[in-house]
Amino acid sequence: MTYIEFTVDGEPVGKGRPRFTRSGHAYTPEKTADYEQLVKLSFRKKYPDFKPILKVVPLSVTIFAEFPIPASFCRNARLEIKNGTKKPTKKPDADNIAKSICDALNGLAYHDDSQIVELTVHKKYSSSPCVKVFIKETGDF
Repeated sequence: MTYIEFTVDGEPVGKGRPRFTRSGHAYTPEKTADYEQLVKLSFRKKYPDFKPILKVVPLSVTIFAEFPIPASFCRNARLEIKNGTKKPTKKPDADNIAKSICDALNGLAYHDDSQIVELTVHKKYSSSPCVKVFIKETGDF
């Protein structure tokens, strides 16, 4: 049973929409490409000799996206964050965060993100923004 966990430091970034040149060629926005590179570097730092899960097995991915607490939040809002009752309902969307993480790990942690059969994304505020990623083989279906 394979179990992978690692952290990407910094504020979460969602997958941006593809952009097109005047001639019609699509390309990934620079911010998205840079973030996907950071995800890859974070994974390789923790697992330098990891070989991708080449056998096609179902995978479960859990992502904890931790956003910085805005300086403009009042004391009551900060108390709600501490109590866990206030969550970030801002961009990027949870699905776009998952897309940027899962696409970056294609061919690195697993053969293809089509192997992911279970995906959970949690968004919360934190004093140290980051994204925590947990991947495991699943056979629960």
